[in-house]
Amino acid sequence: MTDLRQKALDYHAHPKPGKISVALTTAADTVDDLSLAYSPGVAEPVREIADNSDAVYRYTNKGNTVAVISNGTAILGLGNLGPLASKPVMEGKALLFKRFADIDSFDIEVKHNTTEDFINTVANIADTFGGINLEDIKAPECFAIEKALIERCKVPVFHDDQHGTAIVTTAALLNALDIQGKQLKSAKIVCMGAGAAAIACMELLITCGAQRENIYMLDRKGVIHTRRDDLNEFKKLFANNTDKRTLDDVIDGADVFVGVSGANLLSAPQLKLMAENPVVFACSNPDPEIKPELAHATRDDLIMATGRSDYPNQVNNVLCFPFIFRGALDVRARQINDAMKVAAVEAIRQIARLDVPDSVLRASGCATLEFGKQYIIPKPMDPRLLPKVALAVAKAAVESGVAGIDLPTNYMNID
Repeated sequence: MTDLRQKALDYHAHPKPGKISVALTTAADTVDDLSLAYSPGVAEPVREIADNSDAVYRYTNKGNTVAVISNGTAILGLGNLGPLASKPVMEGKALLFKRFADIDSFDIEVKHNTTEDFINTVANIADTFGGINLEDIKAPECFAIEKALIERCKVPVFHDDQHGTAIVTTAALLNALDIQGKQLKSAKIVCMGAGAAAIACMELLITCGAQRENIYMLDRKGVIHTRRDDLNEFKKLFANNTDKRTLDDVIDGADVFVGVSGANLLSAPQLKLMAENPVVFACSNPDPEIKPELAHATRDDLIMATGRSDYPNQVNNVLCFPFIFRGALDVRARQINDAMKVAAVEAIRQIARLDVPDSVLRASGCATLEFGKQYIIPKPMDPRLLPKVALAVAKAAVESGVAGIDLPTNYMNID
């Protein structure tokens, strides 16, 4: 752990502090270049944009930019450490946008006194960018923030902790259920955790066919049920009309366990209570709700996924958010709606069923990868994610009526 700490600090400090920089895309070598880049030449695109706001996409980089914005109230699993402490994470997201989808991303850390302050700040700068990626904002404030910004902004606003997690989780879970011979519509699902990611995951599963009455969500006080009087409006959506009160009660006969909560909260005896061929997603980081070694020693019929890269079946948001934004930006989508999310789910899950390229095997350090219990979701380095997910999202944006332009000809050069 000491070695990892020092390596991480050195990585962020050298060769220059931070992980991102700004690069020039046009010549700036001569006096003539500078006269075009700035005064007097820059006045010409200014006039064009003033006459027609859509010209901003032709003469500036707006159409290829995403702002990654946080207030630092829920940084990774570290909690509320403030906006400045969130900057390394936001720079990391910017790095991933560029690495995986060639999107120019800028991190913005907002210091504010009220939720309305934060909303106003983001809304007032939103037109600068092609899209807004909200990150590491605690629940329940994150729900109100995203809703208000979607209503006020003309560009897509996407809280990745909610929807990125939900999309990747749903894609992996649908594949796992197929392998286990189960149907989402009849699956009994236990969700350990009731924060932003948990609620978004369950809502997207419902959109894809899960039955709300088959979902049992737990927070720190136990099962969320209809006779509790301490629930916020978001938890109330998952208040089950049941007499069951504890994890022991609801895990009995469950087909699926989704953990977005904390370490070591699912015990081996509880795992034994699940139905035949269970699916266990223990996604708490860095320590899952149950260690994979213990889970596999307890049940030989399960499919296991975590949020960690050192185990098979990593549920990783990088499989989703760069490509969702790539597709949304390329058709100038006004929002990222349910149709686009479901399209991303389907594209991601289908990639896992394809033969795996040698380049992916080498990058992941695997001799072989084949669709099955140990491989239910693509690896982040899979080059097919960009064209297939971006195309699916862009098509869904056009078909659902939220795109500003039609799909470009021969987009991504695939059918």
